[in-house]
Amino acid sequence: MNTEIVLEHVSKRYGKKEALKDVSLRIPQGMFGLLGRNGAGKTTLMKILATLLKADEGNVTVCQVPISQRKKIREMTGYLPQDFSMYGNMNAYEAMDYLGVLSGLTREERKKRIPKLLEQVNLKNNHSTKVKAMSGGMRRRLGIAQAILHEPKVLIVDEPTAGLDPEERVRFRNLLCEIAQERIVILSTHIVGDIEATCERIAVLDEGSLIYQGTVSELLKEAEGKIYTAEISRMELEELKKQHVVTGMLTSGTKAAVRFIGNPEDASLIGGASLSEPNMEDAYLYLMKKQGGEK
Repeated sequence: MNTEIVLEHVSKRYGKKEALKDVSLRIPQGMFGLLGRNGAGKTTLMKILATLLKADEGNVTVCQVPISQRKKIREMTGYLPQDFSMYGNMNAYEAMDYLGVLSGLTREERKKRIPKLLEQVNLKNNHSTKVKAMSGGMRRRLGIAQAILHEPKVLIVDEPTAGLDPEERVRFRNLLCEIAQERIVILSTHIVGDIEATCERIAVLDEGSLIYQGTVSELLKEAEGKIYTAEISRMELEELKKQHVVTGMLTSGTKAAVRFIGNPEDASLIGGASLSEPNMEDAYLYLMKKQGGEK
């Protein structure tokens, strides 16, 4: 079976608001990043792929199966929403077992799969820990385990690392990359660092429109020759921010080391400004500026 998701001219409206505007996109096997600020339309797109919403216009196929065949799509799709929760008084194993029953797994299948999955998501020693006693990171990892319990071909995760501490975020990203070796994993987030660390192919949404699809390397190339660094006084910082998009800064005493989007003419007016290699955050902000998305 062809492991690819294809969206063709997909649109979705909530009343007069257009949440998605004529989105056409191909998502191949492996890790795929869907990037955009809050309210860009990412969650709406994820819910359409998970058959929780219907598109108003357009066509979607998941591994060559039309999205209208909801039962087949749900059998091959795992979904971790941003607000995943379970019954607090259940422990990890009980929660997984309960969800396995709802997924139609036999008792033998559940007994075989659940221990392996809890080990894979590093919850083997927490199988008897109640959900309400788990940290945010543990609950997210339990969410991943339940999402792949029925061995789906597609895993959709919506803002999975929001609120996690740095160590837990790295652990979670590594887990997603491991899972993506044999299926499509769509990571929807507004956190650029998560995309940079895990995905090579990405798409960027802004106000419901698809403004970029391609590779991280290609996006970085678009920002080449546009990113500058300079050391300026803190008094000059506010004026710089009025004239340029500042992508990063570090203040120390009366000085500020800044990264900003500019051109040679602008940079020559800023003492000591020098061209710098773009990182993913630079490239993303440059894309938003180019599209007129800087609010």
